[in-house]
Amino acid sequence: MTSFQELAQLTCFKIRDLFPETPLQKNEYLSNIYGAEIYLKREDLSPVRSYKIRGAFNAMSKALKAGSSAKFVCASAGNHAQGFAFACQHFGVKGRIYMPVTTPQQKIIKTASFGGKTIEIIMQGDYFDETLQAALKYADETGASMLPPYDHPDVIEGQATVGVEILNQLGQAPDMIITPVGGGGLSSGLVKYFENHTIDFKFCEPLGGRSLYEALLANKLVTLNHVDNFVDGAAVARIGDNNFAILKHQKVNDVLGIPEGRICTTIIDMLNIEGIVLEPAGALAIDALKDLKDQIRGKKVVCIASGGNFDFERLPDIKERALRFEGLKKYFILRMPQRPGALKDFLNLLGPNDDIARFEYLKKSARNFGSVLLGIESGSAEGFKDLCKRMTDNGFTFEDITNDELLAQFF
Repeated sequence: MTSFQELAQLTCFKIRDLFPETPLQKNEYLSNIYGAEIYLKREDLSPVRSYKIRGAFNAMSKALKAGSSAKFVCASAGNHAQGFAFACQHFGVKGRIYMPVTTPQQKIIKTASFGGKTIEIIMQGDYFDETLQAALKYADETGASMLPPYDHPDVIEGQATVGVEILNQLGQAPDMIITPVGGGGLSSGLVKYFENHTIDFKFCEPLGGRSLYEALLANKLVTLNHVDNFVDGAAVARIGDNNFAILKHQKVNDVLGIPEGRICTTIIDMLNIEGIVLEPAGALAIDALKDLKDQIRGKKVVCIASGGNFDFERLPDIKERALRFEGLKKYFILRMPQRPGALKDFLNLLGPNDDIARFEYLKKSARNFGSVLLGIESGSAEGFKDLCKRMTDNGFTFEDITNDELLAQFF
């Protein structure tokens, strides 16, 4: 019987018909910071800027070989759709992609370009669950083959080719592999491929979607009641069945929860310093180094940069979240006295490194006072402590609303 490792190696050989192996690059900037050999597996440099092309190719290839109809369908608003479209074009088969109506135009256009005339894109459903049900209904009615994004043995085997390349490129197994986790396709593929090696695996999930962590805690699959979709692709409500069957023996302490705001700081750092464009999910493994600095010194560490499908229209939001996480930007509701000179008195309280980013009168809360939405950027987090003390000492009443999730959407 052919082993999983042998199947993954064979799949990796076949994938060379699509694209060359993605680079495994030692990153000197990160290596110097952490005193370790930090390598980035650059899945953001695949043809669709994500590892998702691997699983889509393998699953479609095997379905065609088994005699499936030359008609495929998937539901996705992101990287899986692009990998699916690319595979349809490669095999010359018809594919239908269901996307939520809220999918950004940039992703629709990019997916269409990868699939060309072989694919049809259907916009249906306000939420992904509705989109998925539409795709499943179409598959049931037409006999088209449904291609799942992660919960399928052939998809897992395809994603395992990332591990095949790492071993070939490094010449040995690394001491540690840090990988993002969403539905579990990539992480389960890597764990399965390296099961005969001694490797310390670390799994990264956004704090707003810790499906693997919760499943390991409960020792069974768990569906999260709420997911913050900011880190789309990694924030998943329920990890896949086939994926959890492989990952269920991992230690819960090896699953790291990464704050969304901190991910934004890493995206900006990698863009500004290294010129590497990463989507939020693609930055997870690199950001996790901050939590592992005491464990990785002197070791060979591979971080999976899983994707670079970054919509630059999101950049202002990324910068905003990064500043708020670092404590360099805060929002206040300020009670401003309605008297001549009150605004000047307040402005005199600002420090030399404090800038007003937003100033908006909301309403008169009383005859002699008005409420102001105030956004301030400071050169240091410590500067806000001094500013708040000066406001209090001078009789200004205010409330810090920076971390109010409900109000944050209006900032």
